[in-house]
Amino acid sequence: QVQLVDSGGGLVQAGGSLRLSCAASGRTFSGATMGWFRQAPGKEREFVAAINWSILSTYYAESLRGRFTISRDNAKNTVYLQMNTLRPEDTAVYYCAAAMKRGVRYFDKKEYNYWGQGTQVTVSS
Repeated sequence: QVQLVDSGGGLVQAGGSLRLSCAASGRTFSGATMGWFRQAPGKEREFVAAINWSILSTYYAESLRGRFTISRDNAKNTVYLQMNTLRPEDTAVYYCAAAMKRGVRYFDKKEYNYWGQGTQVTVSS
């Protein structure tokens, strides 16, 4: 059974940094696309970043490129989202997700088969 466990959220001041983690278990993720999405109150869940587990291609929401970095540690079966220069508008629940088939539209949440429980990120001004 696939399980994704998100962690690392918290309260941080504007300009600060956080690193989110997504511990994946239950099967091999070779070839999978791992994504981070976020959802602010009253808004749709939106794409943040994605990484191909095997070839390490990375993709970002254009508005976040340069501040956020996605990576993965194969030995720990963990995906990370490093978030720098955080802004109040980054406040949201952040979710890790896994898309198991190849060639997915990485930005489309409907392509993802498994989701973490979410971790709250709050950025104060």
